[in-house]
Amino acid sequence: MIRAALGLVGLLAVVPAASAEGNSDYSVLIISRERLEVATSCEIGVYLNDQLSGRVFQEQSTSFNLPPGPVDVRLRLLPGQAPGCLPGVEDQRSTRLNLQAGQINKYRIAMGQNGLVLKRASLGY
Repeated sequence: MIRAALGLVGLLAVVPAASAEGNSDYSVLIISRERLEVATSCEIGVYLNDQLSGRVFQEQSTSFNLPPGPVDVRLRLLPGQAPGCLPGVEDQRSTRLNLQAGQINKYRIAMGQNGLVLKRASLGY
């Protein structure tokens, strides 16, 4: 019994303690559709580096913990149950964001001349 307890104490000494500083290795990206700037009830897909990573409905937001560095973000209407949600011909351009470790970035979805765009937003806290 004593040998098992000493073994457990030795194992705990080897495992590093978790700290809040470890979280600073990532950046937080928040994409919001809280405002009524996009006049559609369709679901919007959030693509990070050309992979569907999130879906956002009206008055919702999604967030990602990402490693620092560049990330390409593309927004697109997704086909759904609501009529008129088929994307058709879309602008396939991405927005390149350069994320810094420990930083929180918030963007909102808006309509631009060429379709859906990201606009920087304040964190509000």
